[in-house]
Amino acid sequence: MRKRIFLLPLIALGFGLNAQSMGNSPYATFGIGEVKYDNSVETSAMGGINTAYIWDFNNSFNFKNPAANANLELTSLRVQATNENQFFKTDYNNMNVTKRSTYLSNISIAFPISKKIKFGFGYQPYSSKKYDIITREEIAEGTSTVIKANHFQGLGTLNTVQAAFGYNITPTFALGIRSNFYFGKLSDIEELAFSNAALINGFETSTKIKSFNFTLGSTYQKKLKNDRRLTVGATYTFGTTGNLNTTYVNSTYYYAGEIKDNYTEIEKKTSADKNLIPMEASLGLGYGHDAKWFVSTQIDYKKGSTTDFLGAPFAYKDSYRLAAGGWYLPNYNDFRNYFNRVVYRYGVFYEKGNLNINGKNINQYGLTVGATLPFQKSNVVNMSGLDLGIEFGRKGTLQNNLILQNFVNFKVGINFSDKWFRKNEYY
Repeated sequence: MRKRIFLLPLIALGFGLNAQSMGNSPYATFGIGEVKYDNSVETSAMGGINTAYIWDFNNSFNFKNPAANANLELTSLRVQATNENQFFKTDYNNMNVTKRSTYLSNISIAFPISKKIKFGFGYQPYSSKKYDIITREEIAEGTSTVIKANHFQGLGTLNTVQAAFGYNITPTFALGIRSNFYFGKLSDIEELAFSNAALINGFETSTKIKSFNFTLGSTYQKKLKNDRRLTVGATYTFGTTGNLNTTYVNSTYYYAGEIKDNYTEIEKKTSADKNLIPMEASLGLGYGHDAKWFVSTQIDYKKGSTTDFLGAPFAYKDSYRLAAGGWYLPNYNDFRNYFNRVVYRYGVFYEKGNLNINGKNINQYGLTVGATLPFQKSNVVNMSGLDLGIEFGRKGTLQNNLILQNFVNFKVGINFSDKWFRKNEYY
């Protein structure tokens, strides 16, 4: 098999000549692309803590742990977007590149079906890849020089639609279930050309995905003295089942304008698999003062998996993520000072990534801050507001011709909350 693809410093080389419109990390080149972590603006501003996060008020639905929605009493409509600013550096030819992208990251609606049953429905991108890389190399052959060119191109988005139910068994214990439907198309192509050859050699992998899995969640919340609470949460996500159809084609051709001419198919392989999204598990612990402050820590684990990439199996390693964060609210009832009603958020995280390239793990870590700005007329039965979050972080390494990636991501979301269909009473 063509193992050399994994040994090439292709990510670093990609910045040599006109690395065009890469909408996310260059490490998205491999496998199913760059996974967008499963959290909202408010939880990402707290380092991604959400397994033991039960919002003290009544306007927020937790999709990560569907059991953590005991307090939801209002209908919540959320729209969220992310702006990513990524700064790449490599020691290969001492290159630096900056990439920016903006995308819709979450749409959801949630509401209580009854006092004990809560429901949420949402959409978000799960992973994406968008890269267009050209590298050139001069090779001496006798008295002449041959130019070798590689073109790497990938495109596609894997989306997910989620439906979640939470059920409060007792005031302290709740269970939940979330169904996740994944759909999309991802493609990768490598083209290899030599200046002394008429034909181009192309290696293309195209994957169509329709798959689903389930997440089970649980929470336990204990009231303590002086309005304190202790929360424990856990989730388990089963591996996906469904249709994952992959086609790999090895061919030769040349371009007549933008049309492939003299096309010859050397090899074609198709495969069907059900193992797309691996098993995941999470455990969280939280502690807070009612309507004042909250802190939490959690660990997430994701099992490794194998997928096809340019005709060869590509293995994801087992990975884990550690996060800690929380929020602080000075005084929600202070209508004289607006900033006392703002929720301030903070967090940190470290992730041992599932990629191992050129013998190096691609890990990342970061610091997060944010705030929830209530609309001026917001009150306990109409708690709408603006969520803001910023992530500062680093991913990758400069060793072995790889990429060191610094990033600053801005996230913004609007939450429209109200008690829909309630009857007005007149006295």
